[in-house]
Amino acid sequence: MIEDKNKDYKSLRKVTGRSADLKKLAETCVCFANAQGGEIIIGIEDKEDFPPAGQKIEQTVVNDVVKKLRGLTDGVGIVNPEIITHDNGGEYFILRILPSTRTIATTSSGKVFIRISDNCFPVGNEELTDLAAEKTAFQWELITARKITLNQAEQDKITSLVANLKASDKVSDFIKSKSVEEILEYYQLLSDEGYLTNLGVLWLGKPQQRAGLSYPVTVQYIVYNEKEEKIRKKEWHFHLHNPMELLLEIEKEAIELTYSTELPDGLFRKTIRQYAPEVIRELLINAIAHKKYTISGDIFIEVFHDKMTITSPGGFPLGITKNNILHERHRRNPHLIQLLSHLKLMEGEGSGYDLVFEKLSRDAKPLPEIENEYTKVAVTVYAGSVNPDVISILDYIDKHFRLTQKEYITLGIVATEKKILSTQLSGKLQLNQEDKMRSWIGSLIDKGILVSQGIKKGTEYLLNPALFAQAKLDITPSLKTLEPYKIEALIIEDLKYNGKSKLSEIQERLKEIPKSDIQKAVYRMVESEDLITEGAKRNRTYNLFKKK
Repeated sequence: MIEDKNKDYKSLRKVTGRSADLKKLAETCVCFANAQGGEIIIGIEDKEDFPPAGQKIEQTVVNDVVKKLRGLTDGVGIVNPEIITHDNGGEYFILRILPSTRTIATTSSGKVFIRISDNCFPVGNEELTDLAAEKTAFQWELITARKITLNQAEQDKITSLVANLKASDKVSDFIKSKSVEEILEYYQLLSDEGYLTNLGVLWLGKPQQRAGLSYPVTVQYIVYNEKEEKIRKKEWHFHLHNPMELLLEIEKEAIELTYSTELPDGLFRKTIRQYAPEVIRELLINAIAHKKYTISGDIFIEVFHDKMTITSPGGFPLGITKNNILHERHRRNPHLIQLLSHLKLMEGEGSGYDLVFEKLSRDAKPLPEIENEYTKVAVTVYAGSVNPDVISILDYIDKHFRLTQKEYITLGIVATEKKILSTQLSGKLQLNQEDKMRSWIGSLIDKGILVSQGIKKGTEYLLNPALFAQAKLDITPSLKTLEPYKIEALIIEDLKYNGKSKLSEIQERLKEIPKSDIQKAVYRMVESEDLITEGAKRNRTYNLFKKK
């Protein structure tokens, strides 16, 4: 079974017998309550898809577990415990944890945890204020404060939404077979009492109804010239459009984001968008979908001559940072995101940053720069002066190899950097441990796309020079990718011509080669007695060893 932000599986031994650990289970309950609720399935072992055949669970055991968990937690709603019998005859039971909408859930000892992706994380004292602010943001979608009925909404928007959902291959036939009201209830647009939720008003409401939400939003689109002077400005007021209409309207009007660059491609020219449409859409959707609707602030789209920045009010959800966004999944507005995903307007698995990273890597462009503060998130992507040589080799690889998304991201980073240390690559991929990088390197080395040199933390990755010959590309290998013995040969030739020199002087004369590579080569040559040194560290000079 796969655990996620709403599901956690536990062995029956965690609640009965000598190995029972109800205090740990209580922490899991607190995690779910402080996020968006969830289910704890008890009676299925790790890495198993079903309970042990013949496993039986007494109702008294379930009742006892619920009673003890309620005593070990505060502010946690545990409801509808249910014993389920699997096809193999084995039994397991489910505990459903409600999201705590008004208070911060804690263990009886005062500890606070929150669920992020498929893990529980402790919340420190300095983060409690953030968590309290997030509580209202998490539950904003489901509030029905304005008591607007479905008949008072925009009927054409209801018809259009239901038609689009029924046409989507991301929506199951079971959901499509439901009535209009049942579909709207399923997507949390309509409450059990028949009133539009805040999400329902945002999507289906009339302009005056949408304007009555807590903080109606304005999207500001500003274009600057090379002197960073404003030359164009346009505004979209959120209450005039639902999220889908707003997205399509921005994409239609933001013509500066559709500009392209032409690059030579053999006898022809290759056109590359300055900003890939998939990148623009994902960043716009992120600004709309992950925004805090409980605070005031506009969404800004600022277009400069060489970059674009999109700023959204409200920082990342608790536990998400610019250094883990490629891997962590935590949704502030989960029902809005589900709706956008089922309408095929966004990735849906999480932040969509994996798609952004992939598209930028395919075009050999820098990865996004992310600024995260309590009041805003700003993401900058560059139009970039892409390297035609790198684009050509990436095109060749794309046509001749089948790669995963992770491999494309890794390949783009290595190709852009020419050569990169494993520790640097791990940092760009936001990986804490180098052994996790295997799934990102994948088959790139086995297929001969990348080669490596060095060992352990000194391992470096670079494009396989043989690819250039296979692709019949007239590309001169960069000095950055020279093998160590060739760098040593260049240093020998340099010292023959220039004589005794400081390390900094050698590095300046061979400035196309990374300074760190020259330094390593010089130290190796001193150790092998190919070079001699004079002077102390600061004034040390190097010269060729003159054999008698």
